[in-house]
Amino acid sequence: MGMRVALGIEYDGNGFCGWQLQPGTRTVQGCVEAALSRVANHPVRVICAGRTDTGVHALGQVVHFDTHAGRSTHSWVFGANANLPGDISIRWARQVDDDFHARFGALRRHYRYIIYNHRVRPAIAAQHVSWEYRPLEAALMAEAGASLLGEHDFSSYRAYACQARSAVRTIHRLDVTRRGDHVFIDVEANAFLHHMVRNIAGVLMAIGAGERPVEWAAEVLALRDRQLGGVTAPPQGLYFMRVDYPRRYALPAGAAGDMEHFRLVP
Repeated sequence: MGMRVALGIEYDGNGFCGWQLQPGTRTVQGCVEAALSRVANHPVRVICAGRTDTGVHALGQVVHFDTHAGRSTHSWVFGANANLPGDISIRWARQVDDDFHARFGALRRHYRYIIYNHRVRPAIAAQHVSWEYRPLEAALMAEAGASLLGEHDFSSYRAYACQARSAVRTIHRLDVTRRGDHVFIDVEANAFLHHMVRNIAGVLMAIGAGERPVEWAAEVLALRDRQLGGVTAPPQGLYFMRVDYPRRYALPAGAAGDMEHFRLVP
């Protein structure tokens, strides 16, 4: 008798060509499926909550897969991790109802963009933050970000290669906060378009640096034209934090503990 299993996954995106399986390249999906297939002793295919690009990290990616292998949740976690590289970790496993779907069942997705705002570039954390040497005014960035809340056509904030049939998305929360030399952009939405968070970050950084006025974020949104938008921010500062599902599935709130207090560096 088959069953459906959900997993919470954490990974460092620097060593991968994104999430999605691609022949001849190292991807997160490829590594995860290979590890799970060894534990299950049959080919396993996973469906994720949200595909991430090259260099983008995840603390709370969620996937599901179907299997007829009789394994405990403990075996899925520790068996898979024994066969995974060090830059991927299965954080939890849960058996779920057959109607659970990691992608289509998600209610909200949460991303965080981390900017190291200092005149001197970082070294140790260079591949895990975006660096901006110009002083950023987080308050101005937060004011500009407020204009993106709600349901809008985000055509100006998606990549040219985005394949989504509709550019309409709903942003439920967009916060910009500063802690010392780090600026955090937290975005929560029903779903995201390709490069959407990185394009939002690019616009807000230009505003925070005084290069553009606060009103520019709303003006870009209204234009619905990617060519008139801002620079796409680098991928290494972006983290897929968590996914929210209906409570009846009883999934953990996050894969790495308290997401709101996540620190990349002390």
